[in-house]
Amino acid sequence: MKKRQLIRLAAATALSALTLGTSIAEAAGVLTIGRREDSSTFDPIMTAQNIDFWVFANVYDVLVRVDKTGTKLEPGLAESWTVSDDGLTYAFTMRDAKFSDGSPITAEDAAYSLTRIRDDEGSLWSDSYKVISKMETPDPKTLVLTLSEASAPFLSSLAMPGASIISKAGMESMGPEAYAEKPVASGAFVVEDWLRGDRVILAKNPEFWEADRVSLDGVEWISIPDDNTRMLKIEAGELDAAIFVPFSRIEQLKQNPDLKVELDPSTREDHLLINHESPELAKKEVRQALDLAIDKQAVVDAVTFGIGEVAYSFVPKGALYHYADNLKRPYDPEKAKQMLSEAGAEGLTLDYLVNAGDEVDEQIAILLQQQLAQAGITVNLIKMDPSQTWDMLVAGDYDLSVMYWTNDILDPDQKTTFVLGHDTNMNYMTRYNNDTVKQLVADARVEMDPAKREEMYVELQKTAKDDVNWIDLYYSPYRNVSRANIEGFYQNPLGRFFLEDTVKN
Repeated sequence: MKKRQLIRLAAATALSALTLGTSIAEAAGVLTIGRREDSSTFDPIMTAQNIDFWVFANVYDVLVRVDKTGTKLEPGLAESWTVSDDGLTYAFTMRDAKFSDGSPITAEDAAYSLTRIRDDEGSLWSDSYKVISKMETPDPKTLVLTLSEASAPFLSSLAMPGASIISKAGMESMGPEAYAEKPVASGAFVVEDWLRGDRVILAKNPEFWEADRVSLDGVEWISIPDDNTRMLKIEAGELDAAIFVPFSRIEQLKQNPDLKVELDPSTREDHLLINHESPELAKKEVRQALDLAIDKQAVVDAVTFGIGEVAYSFVPKGALYHYADNLKRPYDPEKAKQMLSEAGAEGLTLDYLVNAGDEVDEQIAILLQQQLAQAGITVNLIKMDPSQTWDMLVAGDYDLSVMYWTNDILDPDQKTTFVLGHDTNMNYMTRYNNDTVKQLVADARVEMDPAKREEMYVELQKTAKDDVNWIDLYYSPYRNVSRANIEGFYQNPLGRFFLEDTVKN
């Protein structure tokens, strides 16, 4: 992850204007969306954050898309494809499409994009694409991918935003740093400007192959870290839409006739990250004690107002191969205290990293601090700006921190690889390390028998729970709000906003 740069004077000016109640985007065709964090990059392979994926899903297109229901694949930049009987050869036919600079999107661009995500040392997603052994482009419209072995999730993995199709010529002429700031677009919108710390300004891409589908002239993703401020601005009409509505505000906002609250089905799971490199937390018994010391139902009741549901597996409920009978440790602070004593971890003190201004995160932190105290654990709450917490997680400057995950592809391989079997990102910054699990993750990826594959994912869910790679907290829907004149502001279960279909009346 790149360190945040200093905010430019223009960004500060724009932010001041917004604070005073005047939006920079008053044109009828520009949709303003309030969110917490600023983007970190527009290089698809260099990020795993939703704040990036959710924006550039409309800046880039992919070979294969996930549909609006979030349940099936459909053509993207590849208008059709065939798969050989042995599952090793995928032949894609590229549609007639152009980048935002007017150059054609070719099979060579697609091969270049996939080579980067597989081979670039900065790629966070390389493991899922190493199965590609050969890429051929016999003509500008044909991409042939040969796999080293059959891979069950492969087609789904091509729909991930990290595998977005970028311009080979653009990347080579601009260089990665410049491209990551203002890329050549293959999707519905282009990056007009990025005012660091304030907003990303998108404009309609007239070269987009579905440009006739796009109603909006542009979109502004505006960073407003404080939940209360963001909700006040949507109520005052200073924003067209806002995401991450606090659970405590949902019923109140529903009563406002000028607003529409959307609780869209999701693959979201909130969990407590544990740094396994912290000396005491390296002990499985200590992590198991932490799990026993947390009352998840109390979190659901007090923090989500009953909208959430207790989580018990990293594979979210409703997703492929979710294991409904996974272990659910009961709330038992006395047993937790005993286990800590037996593990030589009495009087344990932990640093808990909290996203300041995130109402839900702060509520969870206070509740968990109180619950863990019942087991004799002292928790120091360290509130940091959301723009800093990610870098601290990457650096390992924490013991505990609540984060969330939403699936980006239909197959469980992506999340499983990223949180259990991945070295590049230190298993989602937990530093969890189990070589047996890592091998099972790799084996499950290439098992083509659905029944056998399900058994493998059940075993992975059971082992992760036993090892306490992290502590599952709750599942919940996406929580968004828009003004009444906005139509089609929607997220599918994988988190994609279909802004090409959003209308501002």
